Amino acid sequence: MALGFNQKLEQQQEPAFFVRGPSPFARLVFFSALSLALIATDSRLQYLSNIRQHLVAVLHPLQVIANAPSQLYHDVTDYFSTQSRLVNENKQLRQQALEHSVALQQLNTLALENNHLRDLLKTNQALAETSVLGEVMYVGRDLFRKKIIVNRGTQHQIIAGQAVIDATGVIGQITRVFPYSSEVTLITDKSLAIPVQIERNGLRAIAFGRGRDNTLDIPYLPANVDIKAGDKLVTSGIDGVYPAGLAVATVTKITATPDSAYARITCTPTGGIENHRHVLIVSMPIRDEDPSLEAEIDPTTPAASTKKEGNKTNKKTAAKPTIKPTKPNAAE
Repeated sequence: MALGFNQKLEQQQEPAFFVRGPSPFARLVFFSALSLALIATDSRLQYLSNIRQHLVAVLHPLQVIANAPSQLYHDVTDYFSTQSRLVNENKQLRQQALEHSVALQQLNTLALENNHLRDLLKTNQALAETSVLGEVMYVGRDLFRKKIIVNRGTQHQIIAGQAVIDATGVIGQITRVFPYSSEVTLITDKSLAIPVQIERNGLRAIAFGRGRDNTLDIPYLPANVDIKAGDKLVTSGIDGVYPAGLAVATVTKITATPDSAYARITCTPTGGIENHRHVLIVSMPIRDEDPSLEAEIDPTTPAASTKKEGNKTNKKTAAKPTIKPTKPNAAE
């Protein structure tokens, strides 16, 4: 019985491992025809455009997931490169900002200096051709004296005694001259006195520097003198050094005590004693003299020959002497 069962099992056919479908050629023909039909339908009726858009939308997450590794690599690389570029750019911008701030400070200084030079040029025009522009080099070494050094000297036709002014008023006087520099004693120095007059009433006086607090004193004036706080002092021009009418100082304080017959008058200089860098060195005022004719006898005239011969010839027959006018000498 067992032998009969085994024979039946042997007679049965073994099942195929893969079920074979249509042949490859048949499948090629089928899918080619389907593709041609879809292409023709899409080109003529455009029925598949919406389907294609929906398929793209459905497949977009898969596309993002597939591109995620490469996109992550590019993002990380771009992050570090961008950070490095931003750090370098930040350093460059900070350096440029620092340079621009320094340039801006210099620009402000140049603008102020330009305005001051314009004011000086206006003053120079008012003084005609009698002033020389100078620049303050440094302050005098003696701390107890009010002196500055300018870069103009004998090589620039500067002489001792010339007044030094700026755009707002008198600041001092040339006291020592060197070949390429000059020493200027400021009007606030104790050793310097300047003849002034009150602009309001024309009262003349002499102002002396106090030395310690950059102010001026007007001593030896009676307590009832006609001077008020706020009066302006200008140069009187009677000393032959300072041109008349230049601003000197402003009266700031008047003190009168019962035990003294004189008033104590304190003035503040109008000019920039310790402010400006450029100054004008003004030539001494030139006094105009009345032109006069000085008779000079020409030795070639008959009158000269007759005078040398002891006036032997007759004066009636002698020719009149030739008179030559001479130019007036300007008093320096």
